[in-house]
Amino acid sequence: MTILKKPNDHPVFPDKNKIGVLLVNLGTPDGTDYWSMRKYLKQFLMDKRVVDLFRPLWWLILNGPILTFRPSKSGKAYKKIWDEKNHGSPLRGFTVKQTTKLQNFFKKNTNIFVDYAMRYGNPSIDKILNKMTKNGCSKILLVPLYPQYAASTTATVKDEVFKWLLKQRWQPDIRTVPPWFDDKNYIKALALTITKHLKNRSKIDKFVVSFHGIPKRYFMAGDPYHCHCIKTARLLREELKWPENKFLVTFQSRFGPEPWLQPYTDKTIIELAKKGSENIAVIAPGFISDCLETLEELNVEARELFFENGGKTFQYIPCLNDNEFSIKFLNQIIKQNLLGWD
Repeated sequence: MTILKKPNDHPVFPDKNKIGVLLVNLGTPDGTDYWSMRKYLKQFLMDKRVVDLFRPLWWLILNGPILTFRPSKSGKAYKKIWDEKNHGSPLRGFTVKQTTKLQNFFKKNTNIFVDYAMRYGNPSIDKILNKMTKNGCSKILLVPLYPQYAASTTATVKDEVFKWLLKQRWQPDIRTVPPWFDDKNYIKALALTITKHLKNRSKIDKFVVSFHGIPKRYFMAGDPYHCHCIKTARLLREELKWPENKFLVTFQSRFGPEPWLQPYTDKTIIELAKKGSENIAVIAPGFISDCLETLEELNVEARELFFENGGKTFQYIPCLNDNEFSIKFLNQIIKQNLLGWD
């Protein structure tokens, strides 16, 4: 019997005991300049899960007016929140911190490697998956950092992982952490974060729970996202023991002319101010990390709308980010989904 000798450049044989834990968030541009923004927006908006319009028509629209004018507009918005000392984009900065703190949780287990990737931008999913397999990981736990499932978020992360798998001769085992929109530890982490940051709770007229929107058409086609958002908000209200009439669920960040999930956050905040709600608090539980949509769209733009229309006190509650409640919760769901592997 002839035994072939393994060539020097042969790929690393995976170790059956090594596990990669891959955190994946939406993504961020590498800079606020025109070309960095254009590159990021093109990758994001060309995803069929994000915009499912007829491709030739959408290609013309995207590569015409949108990618001509929107990079400059988006770049100006990003400049308001950009921090060169903290990885530039806040979303990247918080994701790095989450990853580092989770690595510390698992540092005693040398067979578990925790890293992060971005669906759009850097570091890419395939780059980090290649890194994990080169380090000998035979099992990979995929952790999409989206509490509520949507085809345009969770599903597209899985799509990208499956595209990578198609190119692998030796495929690692893959598990995906399911959406945690109703997980008791997630709800508790949100409630504790609110309690920590909210001032003068008794004086709050309305508590606005803002989620990123999706086109209404996607919901009608079967996307469960709206249902997940509503349940998260209900469980959070019950955990906080707030009266139902003080809790409002709204949807932000609509894009394009078609109807999105309603009520819209910006219009609701204007209406609240005009009708006499002087003190409001806002939280965005669908974002695990603060980003453009929370720090600029809510904490800057929505705040200005509220004051311009008669409001007096606007409290923005930060996302979970890398606070102690967030890291404890993420550690719990990772350990739960590693059962039978570690």
